[in-house]
Amino acid sequence: MEKQEYTITLYTENSIGMIGRISTIFSRRKINIESLNTSPSEAEGIHRFTLVIHETEDVVHKLCRQIEKQVEVLKAYYNTNDEVIWQEQALYKVPTDVVTEKAPVERLLRQYGASAVVIRNDYTVFETAGHREEIDALTEALAEYNLIEFVRSARIAIIKDSEGFHKKLKEFEEMEPAEEVVENRYLNKQDKVFTM
Repeated sequence: MEKQEYTITLYTENSIGMIGRISTIFSRRKINIESLNTSPSEAEGIHRFTLVIHETEDVVHKLCRQIEKQVEVLKAYYNTNDEVIWQEQALYKVPTDVVTEKAPVERLLRQYGASAVVIRNDYTVFETAGHREEIDALTEALAEYNLIEFVRSARIAIIKDSEGFHKKLKEFEEMEPAEEVVENRYLNKQDKVFTM
């Protein structure tokens, strides 16, 4: 099997130490995480991890099954780049005089859909989103114009054919409803129950 880029999507409870436990699973297998993003999901109280790795499908499949054994992990999915809609965001800090005095820089920023976030006398910060190749190309082009600083975010991705995890949770609750909570009749009566 040939290695390729996979996006792994994890739905987890929001608990302390999840990133450490998940990254340990990868490091034990000597698998490098290319990108890692975590955020709240569409389901209340559920967090979503988006990881990017370069591996064979067999290894990724086994990895997801192993991750799902973690108590707080509700579900793990893996997808190829064709099966997800994804973006990365980038910020670029460029000297303001370069932007105002050189028309090619302005055209370049427009070509990549970059918009100004902060404009100061000494520098201007631009923001853009796209695939890694687009962001890398703009970074390389701006390096010729005294690029001061650059930062790129981790990948965020949505699975094309997914109906959302929230819907799956609702279906699960309908199939296996939680037991009714029974109120303890002795609650708040400890003085009467435990007196001698």
